[in-house]
Amino acid sequence: MKERFVAVRKNADGDLLEFQTASGDVLAYEAALKKVEAGDVEHVSTFVGKDGGTYIRSIPDHDKTNNLDALPSF
Repeated sequence: MKERFVAVRKNADGDLLEFQTASGDVLAYEAALKKVEAGDVEHVSTFVGKDGGTYIRSIPDHDKTNNLDALPSF
């Protein structure tokens, strides 16, 4: 069964640092990125930014309430 992110921790600039899963695990960004790339997390994908870095984002679905930025902080 795939995991899902339910909360996030951001730095002062609003950048995502950690993700909390529905099972209670807390993943640092790089660990979360590996799980997303492996297809182990639902409703998110990765993309390559203009700077060449790989980033996590929610699957676009026109519902802003389930975007990563809209998740509660922990």
